[in-house]
Amino acid sequence: MDPHMTEWLNLVIRWIHMIVGIAWIGASFYFIWLENNLNRVNPKTGLSGDLWAIHGGGIYHLEKYKLAPPSMPDNLHWFKWEAYFTWITGVLLLAVVYYLNADIYLVAPGSGLSSTASVALGVGALAAGWIIYHLLCDSPLGKTPVLLSIILFFGLVGAAYGLSQVFSGRGAYIHVGAIIGTIMVGNVFFVIMPAQRGLVKAIEENREPDPVLPAKGLLRSRHNNYLTLPVLFIMISNHFPSTYGSEYNWLILAGLAVFSILVRHYFNTRHGGQKFAWTLPLAALGMVALAFVTSPYASRMGETSAPAAHVESPTDQGEAGQTTAAKPNRNGVTFAQVNDVIQERCSVCHSAHPTHAAFKTAPAGVILDTPEEIKVNAPRIVAQAVQTKVMPLGNLTQMTDDERKLIGAWVKQGAQL
Repeated sequence: MDPHMTEWLNLVIRWIHMIVGIAWIGASFYFIWLENNLNRVNPKTGLSGDLWAIHGGGIYHLEKYKLAPPSMPDNLHWFKWEAYFTWITGVLLLAVVYYLNADIYLVAPGSGLSSTASVALGVGALAAGWIIYHLLCDSPLGKTPVLLSIILFFGLVGAAYGLSQVFSGRGAYIHVGAIIGTIMVGNVFFVIMPAQRGLVKAIEENREPDPVLPAKGLLRSRHNNYLTLPVLFIMISNHFPSTYGSEYNWLILAGLAVFSILVRHYFNTRHGGQKFAWTLPLAALGMVALAFVTSPYASRMGETSAPAAHVESPTDQGEAGQTTAAKPNRNGVTFAQVNDVIQERCSVCHSAHPTHAAFKTAPAGVILDTPEEIKVNAPRIVAQAVQTKVMPLGNLTQMTDDERKLIGAWVKQGAQL
């Protein structure tokens, strides 16, 4: 597809995805807050509680019925389309960004997986994730929510590990997020909404509602609530290569998910006291620990400052016509050597006029045409091409490890032009 059209498709779908996603998550968070803050002391007959609130210059009085009012209102708002459109636009975005350019964004370099096979695997993972989750919830495990949650968590961690073996870090992360999103919208469509429709129908027919479906709906609603923050992180994770670009990206994702769940649990329970206040500092400490263990070591930055072997320009050719590996010379790395690598390996995309067919403009606006532009972006180049090796995308230009070390050594010496 024409890169200009792809970019605008990406923009429009992502924008809609954000709008409806905010509406879905906002409604979910609001109703959890409302439920937890109802005044349940001496409620009126038929009510389980009420709440007074002020917002936007107005005062509101909200009441929750134990079951339903004596007669159903003519207009009853159902919260469902926010969830449905979030998933629909999310799948469209997944297709536009990752499936139309699977060789760039999805397939892990060296995995041997074709673009078609990677797309099929991605779609299959979404379907399998929902089916396995649904069967587990409907099994006897559904009666032991804590054990079920632990099993589901490790199942998602296993999915993250497996996908990271064949997909790029970004591709693995986004598919774990898509699996979770599919589970969440599946809960709404297949369980929560039927339970609500059954409740309304029973009231209209003046009969006792079936308690089974509402109980299932409550369990699934709790799952959705705790899964929200991990999904939100995955949505922004492509901006943080030290997470998805790490050799242990699946473990980092698991850790971040745990910290997110701890934070969510505190906000879900704080109305009943501060007995889970410890989860907030624990989550903060965990984030600091993750930042430490994912920090680059000197060996990831290239050779040490000690003298090293002679370096040939990456444009020098060996006997087989292949690029000769670049290594720092005994006097240090020169900018000319680094520039040769960047122009050959990076400027295909990161240029004022990219030559790669998938890009109309430089990704993220990073242009590496001039020495000044290269020096200004040196920290980003090191982070993406040396420390995490997530660039070039899909390693389409076949940057070698020695070339990455060359760049790291140049930056370590002060990135002199």
